[in-house]
Amino acid sequence: MKITRTCFKMILTILFFGLSVQVLAASKDSENSRLDSYNKLRKVIGTIENYYVDELTLDEIVNKAIEGLLSNLDAHSAYLDEKKFEELRIQTNGEFGGVGITISLKNGGITIIAPIEGSPGDRAGLKSGDIILKINDESTLSMSLDDAVNKMRGKPNTKVQLTIVRKDNPKPLVFDIVRDNIKVESVYAKKIEDTDYVYVRVTSFDKRVAQRVEEELKKFKKIDGIVLDLRNNPGGLLNQAVELSNLFIKEGTIVSQKGRVKDEDIVYEATSRTPYARIPLVVLVNNGSASASEIVAGALQDHKRGILIGETTFGKGSVQVVLPTEKKEALRLTIARYYLPSGRTIQAVGVTPDIEVLPGVVPNDENGFSIKEADLKKHLEGELEKINPKDNTKAKSKENEISSTQIMNDIQLKSAIDVLKTLTIIQK
Repeated sequence: MKITRTCFKMILTILFFGLSVQVLAASKDSENSRLDSYNKLRKVIGTIENYYVDELTLDEIVNKAIEGLLSNLDAHSAYLDEKKFEELRIQTNGEFGGVGITISLKNGGITIIAPIEGSPGDRAGLKSGDIILKINDESTLSMSLDDAVNKMRGKPNTKVQLTIVRKDNPKPLVFDIVRDNIKVESVYAKKIEDTDYVYVRVTSFDKRVAQRVEEELKKFKKIDGIVLDLRNNPGGLLNQAVELSNLFIKEGTIVSQKGRVKDEDIVYEATSRTPYARIPLVVLVNNGSASASEIVAGALQDHKRGILIGETTFGKGSVQVVLPTEKKEALRLTIARYYLPSGRTIQAVGVTPDIEVLPGVVPNDENGFSIKEADLKKHLEGELEKINPKDNTKAKSKENEISSTQIMNDIQLKSAIDVLKTLTIIQK
């Protein structure tokens, strides 16, 4: 069956719904070039409809075309069919059963940004930077981020098996994880032993992070310095990143976003309501710090308001919006990038700490796992062949992050406290 003019119009409407006339008009292509491109699309769809080995409906072909288009733009743009759109709504509005990790596509592999503190994935020993090689018995080499998330999500008390490639392990690791309802305690604060310093842990940026940080800090009668721990914080709400920065930055730009459409260009300024503008501040970051946590860390660094200690952050500095194409389907589209006060971008480069402190890992270990982006897919294919089904290695669960023992064993936290002592002396 050939595609009619009406069907062709329907395809174009679906593919380009939500894009403004302004964006289309701004294209440098001539009208003839546009028509040639549309005709190419029509011919390809027609060929598939007529000759593909399995019979597909026009709607199925169009959905696959949209999905391929979005997935080839960047790692975070995606086509959300009815099922995925509903799953996104559930994830945004309530609890869900899952492993409790945040993932992204990095260097061609599905990579763990960070496990959510206290989640099944965290307790099992998953780490920032781990590459997910298999979910149950299915390889992730050609899997989209959304598909990976959906395969890991499920009813509480059910099992999922993840096969992981880890930087310092020569063989893949296999983790059997029991799903649970993911509940995030995003903020807590405690006094550091024998000092008037306060350790503030922010694990993610949910709806009330800034308010809760301020509430926690008000519990302490005297604060000589603050350690703000953003390690393994995968991000969250932009407005909470701005409000948290406002607690420490008195004036100036906190972050800006710039996109192709001028309406998406926004500058977020400090509000001058800054209760902790003069208290010495040290910020802990690592390669699991992403998105909103990178905005906070980068803003504090650019304003010379805090000293950053740890490792270069993940590098997720793009802005996504969900644009419904109809009631049950939508596009998740990258529309802008974040820029720090100095004008530098976070995307793909991250934020470099003022003082680099690795968490007890020997750099450039020849016996460790080292891989270049161009070689990653080939390497992962080789790893699939090396998997031993009986290998069920699990890392030990982490101890309480702010116990006295952990402080002595956590070189990054200990370094932060040492720097804080120096800052306190200088500012007296």
